[in-house]
This record gives sequence, C-alpha cells and structure tokens, in this order.
Amino acid sequence: MEHRQLGQSGPSVSAIGLGCWNFAGPYGPTTEQESHETLAAARDLGINLIDTANVYGMGVSETVIGNYLRKHPGHFRVATKAGIRRDPATGARHFDNSADHLRSELEASLGKLGVDHVDLFYVHRREADRPIEEVVGTLERFRQEGKIGGFGFSEIAPSSLRLAHAVAPVAAVQSEYSLWTRQPEMGMVQACRELGVALVAFCPLGRGIFASQAPDRSTFGEADFRKDNPRFLEPNLTRNINAVAPFKAYASDLGTTPIALAIAWLLSRGDHVIPIPGTRSASHLQECAKGAELKIGATELAEIARILPPGFAHGDRYSREQSNGVEGYC
Repeated sequence: MEHRQLGQSGPSVSAIGLGCWNFAGPYGPTTEQESHETLAAARDLGINLIDTANVYGMGVSETVIGNYLRKHPGHFRVATKAGIRRDPATGARHFDNSADHLRSELEASLGKLGVDHVDLFYVHRREADRPIEEVVGTLERFRQEGKIGGFGFSEIAPSSLRLAHAVAPVAAVQSEYSLWTRQPEMGMVQACRELGVALVAFCPLGRGIFASQAPDRSTFGEADFRKDNPRFLEPNLTRNINAVAPFKAYASDLGTTPIALAIAWLLSRGDHVIPIPGTRSASHLQECAKGAELKIGATELAEIARILPPGFAHGDRYSREQSNGVEGYC
C-alpha cells in the first residue's frame, strides 16, 4: 500500500483510509462482528488510517473500534472528531467548539477507543460565532499535552483554513470529495497543497452511486442518510444512475471496477489527497483498496473528464438540514 503524509509533520499513513461511520448503521444495520472483520481486512490490506467521530451512533462507532483495538493494538492511526451537540429529545444539532466541550468530548472518545491519545482530532463542524484562531489555540494545547498527534477541521472553507494555519499547523481538512462532488477543486485542493495540509476525502464513492450495483431507494431504511438526500430523490436518482452508467462501462473496458477507478481518480488529484471510503464490508474494502494499485494516466483522466464533467450530478449534495454547519465558498 502506497503511503502519504498526514500533514507537514504528521505520520505516514496508507494512501486510502477507512471511514467508520458505517459501523454505526447510517446505511443499514450492522454488527460489531462485521465491523471487526472489516478492521481485520484493513490490517491485511495495509490500511492503517481509520476515521470515526463521537456522534457516529452517539459513540457506537468509537466503542466498536475500541473493542477491536484492545485486542489488536499497534497497527492503526486513529482520527476522531467532536464539536457537534445533539438535543436528546429532538435530535436537533448545534455546534460547540468551546475548550471545555472539546476537552470533555476528547476525553470521552479516548475512553471509548481505549487509547491515551489519537493521531488526529478534528473539529467536526465550526461554531460560526467563535473565532477559529481561538479554537486552534485549544487544539494546540491538546497536542502539547500529548492527547492528540495533530488536529484538523471538517467541512470548512479555504479561507478558514488559512486563518487557522496561521496560528498553528493544521494537519488535515476533511471534505466530501469525489467525481460527483468537486467543490474542493475550487480552492481547497489548492490551499491544502500550498500549506502542506492533507485533504482527507470522505464519501469518495458518492454514497454508493459508483458501486457496481446502483442504489435502490426501496432498500433504504428509515435511518438511511440517503433517504432525504436530494441526489437520491427522484427524479434525480434515476438521472444520476444514467449519468454514471458510461463511467461504469469504461471501468469495465479498462478491466477494473467503478469503485477502484473512482478511488484511483481521487488519488491522482495530488499526493496530499487521502480518500477514506466508508464501509462495513470486508469484501467492499478489498475492492476499494484495488484503487490504490490502479495507475491511470492522461488518456484515462481525459476520458473520465469527458464522461463525468464537473457539475454532472443532479441535485444538491446535501439537503438544507444536512448542510447545517458546512462552510460555503465560491
């Protein structure tokens, strides 16, 4: 497995990581055994970066990972996040980047994970009225105390990254980035490259749109994140399935899968880009890992650009509710 740098002074990590939101069931029910089999497959494949958050199943994902790490320590670089509060009665969320909240949530995450530090700690969503420079000061104290190896931010704008990085080095920014979500190319890819910040790309497979089998709304459970997502509502879903079909045919022509080709495309965006496909399936992760072995050149990239030009997707990537807390730019 190829390795990439997690920030200027961060550790070397596998070129693709494993997103662990799926361990909490946002796309369908799962079990701890299934999640542990996926983590074991990651080890076997040389994947050593795993990404979770305190709100994934309200601690479920971190607990599942912690139960595995207690039995199998020493291989994984662990990233987790905090900064989102949920109202237990209504489920409504708001954002808290205060030092006290971030510290208490970090301590709770360390306990669930069964470790004394994490390699990367993200602010999951920015609290709009709190200066990002103040938040960086809090995160830098955690780093100096040895509780975290580095820090980052999720779903921020390039301008916010520059403000934060001027205070202390940011290790990573996490943004949704894939063939059908290209906004990071409007400034974030470039800013991260310039500053030596890793760009960790979540949902690199478009929440299943690039899987060999097209998403089927009839299989979506009540808790499925895609149920109310604009790109998975009709008529957008059918239009998107039709738009992606030529890409899947092209992958077949190349002797590979659309999953591997979509991952390989992201890896070609820069050696600071680290996709973290999310899955609860060991076999699916094995298919994702093939993308790190697939080498594509100018000819293949030009054909992909012809088939799936920027902006081809039908529908916004988030609903109004889902986009709460995401910083816009461009």
